[in-house]
Amino acid sequence: MITDIRQAAEKIEELLNEKRYRELRSIMCDYEPVDAAGILDEISEEKIPLLFRILPKEFAAECFVELDSDHQEILISAFSDTELNEVIDELFVDDTVDLIEEMPANVVKRILSHAEPEKRMIINQILDYPKNSAGTIMTTEFVELKASMTAEDVFKNIKRTGVDKETIYTCYVTDESRRLIGVITVKDIITADDDATVGDLMETQIIRVITAEDKEIVAKMLSKYDLLAIPVVDNENRLVGIVTYDDAMDVMEREDTEDIEIMAAITPTDHPYLQTGVVETWIKRIPWLLLLMVSATFTSKILQHFENALAAQTALIAFIPMLMDTGGNAGGQVSVTIIRGLSLGEIEMRDVFRVLWKEFRVALFCGVTLAVVNFGKMALIDDVGIATAAVVCTTLVVTVMIAKLIGGSLPILAKRIGFDPAVMASPFITTIVDALSLMVYFKIASVVLGL
Repeated sequence: MITDIRQAAEKIEELLNEKRYRELRSIMCDYEPVDAAGILDEISEEKIPLLFRILPKEFAAECFVELDSDHQEILISAFSDTELNEVIDELFVDDTVDLIEEMPANVVKRILSHAEPEKRMIINQILDYPKNSAGTIMTTEFVELKASMTAEDVFKNIKRTGVDKETIYTCYVTDESRRLIGVITVKDIITADDDATVGDLMETQIIRVITAEDKEIVAKMLSKYDLLAIPVVDNENRLVGIVTYDDAMDVMEREDTEDIEIMAAITPTDHPYLQTGVVETWIKRIPWLLLLMVSATFTSKILQHFENALAAQTALIAFIPMLMDTGGNAGGQVSVTIIRGLSLGEIEMRDVFRVLWKEFRVALFCGVTLAVVNFGKMALIDDVGIATAAVVCTTLVVTVMIAKLIGGSLPILAKRIGFDPAVMASPFITTIVDALSLMVYFKIASVVLGL
């Protein structure tokens, strides 16, 4: 699809150069807004405002939401006050909030100055909610009903106000104080008699979240309960907004990207790879590399400590990389599995002993299998003595067991003390296992070979 978008962008630029604007408008409107935004992202920056102005107003606003923040800023800078006002009016509140959070202060000031007073007040309220909370990703544009309304009344209400709502498929029932008392779907209303009341049709067992709830938990709840939207209430159960499925998926995508970057020992960034400068990328990566480099000096210290033993048994040196790599790989396997389980809510702190017991048994099987195969290789190919082979293979079993147990426990411990479990991914575990495997290696060699 990326190739298609780029080819389309080249065609669009040709039409722009030839000033064939009517044809351009027709072609762009044949795309979905997200694909049209992809084209806007690919064309020359100086031509983005012109192409955007060619699009129909509502379609242009839908494309604007899908653009990356850098191109949004380019457009806002190019907009007249009237154009900016038109775009802001077309955006849903949650999309406007997302836009503001990505923009520099001078751009934010201009956006807010062109928003309607009521919308500006709602935006400021949402921005006041704690970072990463449900309140920051909710929208206030939903269908609100009263229990006394009939099915016929509901349809009239949706026809009158639904065009301005982010979703009309799930409606929320409140009392006079705006406290949430029920939820009803359009399907329930369509299949009911015209004179049936909302109070009789609504579901009173409601899955809801409070404004301070972590947005990642909200996203997981939407997925778990197969909801299109979830209501957000304040501490007094007053309905203040809803979180829709598409916003929840954006949260999960960002969280997954952040976890992947942390697991690779990279400080998370808010920009796509190709839009992140060299200096910014260096800043994000170098602290972790420095930390891991310094921590790896422990391995060097261990090798220096056993320098005389290695000189006496030079055959031991050849197997150090294999032992360290195997330990790191074994620990990495477990840590990734456990981190994912923690992320999905499949593993809790109370499961730590179950995890360790399971990984102990898995490590035993894996270690013995690797040791048997390695012993055969050393005897047939490497041509080393039985004693040396025994040292290496015994160390291999112990190293795998240590790596599995560390990889299984550190992410859970990290979550328990409030850190992101992804921090305890392969780079850290590999460094720890490397040091421990060397200590075990030389200890066993000292006992067996009398070093």
